[in-house]
Amino acid sequence: MPDKPPPAVPARHVFVYGTLRRGGSNDITRLRPEPKFVGPARVAGALYHLGAYPGMTLGGPLVVQGEVYEIGADLEAVLDEIEGLGATPIDEYVKREVVVDVGGQAVSCLVYEINPRYTVAAPHIADGDWLQATA
Repeated sequence: MPDKPPPAVPARHVFVYGTLRRGGSNDITRLRPEPKFVGPARVAGALYHLGAYPGMTLGGPLVVQGEVYEIGADLEAVLDEIEGLGATPIDEYVKREVVVDVGGQAVSCLVYEINPRYTVAAPHIADGDWLQATA
């Protein structure tokens, strides 16, 4: 009897809003294994300027501009390291799961949310677009 192939692992998606966006200093498209671009998106939240990178808090009446990518487990581990959630985690970011509208499709996405204590003295980015704020 032939071996059954392993069950397919469901696709994971990530919403990126800061340095991981295309053109950002940590551009996700330069990481390996390569992600698959799904589309531009917006998430309800507030964006803060933390120096060389931003942080987003979820919820509220404002929106944060970003991009959605399909990723594998290996790339998710790389993103966890970039966001400080790897082998020696820090408390700056928390990985959450949110539903994001991408071109009329509801997509469940990972998002790295900043710990609100890091935003207390940080400038708010009113238009929710990190790439515009740093252009």
